[in-house]
Amino acid sequence: MSDHPLAGIFSVEASARRIRNYRYAEERMMRTLGGWIALTPELAPKLLFGRHVWDCAQHADLWGRRLPELRAPAQQSEPANARFAAFMDLLDGREARHETVERIVGVYRVLKPHLIATYEAHLAAANPVYEPPTRRILERCLTEERRHVAAAMMVLERLLDSDAKRRASEWQTRLLDALADSGGVTGETPTPLLAPEVAGSDGSGDVVSVPAAFDPNVIGAELRPILEDHCRALIARDVARLGEHVAGERRGAVLGVYESVPAARTCEIAAQAKIGAHRLIKIRLVGPSGVSVLQLQWQQRAGIWHVVEAELVRVEPAA
Repeated sequence: MSDHPLAGIFSVEASARRIRNYRYAEERMMRTLGGWIALTPELAPKLLFGRHVWDCAQHADLWGRRLPELRAPAQQSEPANARFAAFMDLLDGREARHETVERIVGVYRVLKPHLIATYEAHLAAANPVYEPPTRRILERCLTEERRHVAAAMMVLERLLDSDAKRRASEWQTRLLDALADSGGVTGETPTPLLAPEVAGSDGSGDVVSVPAAFDPNVIGAELRPILEDHCRALIARDVARLGEHVAGERRGAVLGVYESVPAARTCEIAAQAKIGAHRLIKIRLVGPSGVSVLQLQWQQRAGIWHVVEAELVRVEPAA
C-alpha cells in the first residue's frame, strides 16, 4: 500500500504481484481450454473453447508485458498460493467425454465470474493518473470476460437436462469451496468475489450455430446403401447382418460396442467427416430409454465399405 494521495491503494510491488497472479490464472485457463477442445464431443462448446483460448492468451500476454513497467521481469506468472494452484488443478481435471457440463461450469460459472469481480474491484481502485496502462488492460479483459460468460451461458442452457443440472450445481459448489479456501486469485479474499451476472453483455457472436439437420445424400453412393442397411440392422439387433459389415479382425470389438447400445426404434445418420480414405459417421439412435450416439469409422476393403472402429460417444436418458 502507498500513503501518497495520488498513488492509489497499491504500491508498485503489490501491483506487480497482483498482475503475476492474474497472468497465472489467464495462462492456466488458456491451457485448460486448449486441452479440452479435443476432449469435448459437442460441437458448440468445442468451438466456444477454441474461440476463447485466443482471448485468454492475449490477456496473459498483456499482463506479462505490463510487468517491466512495474520494475518486474516480463511474462512471469505466479499463483497467489499453493491452494489457488490446487483449485486450478481441480478445475482442469474434468477430462472425461461426458463432463462437458462440468468443464463449462468450472470456467464460466466460477473462474471467469471471479476474475470479472476481481478486475472490477481493481479497476475501481486503480489511480487514473498513475495507472492508465493497468486500467486499459482491465477494461479490455472485463469486456471480453463478460462476453465469454454470456456466450457460455447460452451454450450451457442447451445441455442442462435434470441430471446435468444436479451435476452442475454439485461441481460449482465444490469449486467455490476450493476457491474460498485459496483466498481467490490474489489470495486476499477468504470469501471470493464473484460477479453475479453479466447483464448487458452480448455473447451471441461467440456462439457458432450448428446446422439442425444433416443431409445423408452427401454420403457417397457406394457407402450410403450399406450404411442405411447397417442402421436397419442396429434397430433389429441383427448381429449376423451387422457382422457382415464389420472388418473381420475388428468384428469382436465392434460388436462388443453394439451390445452396450440401448434398444432403438429409429436410426438416423447425423454427421459425416472425411479423413483420407476413411469416413467417420455419427449415427443417432432413439429408443424407449433415450438417445444414443454412435461414431463409426468406415474403410474400404477390396472395394467394399466395412466398419473398422465403433464408439458409443453419448447416451442421453429419456426426458
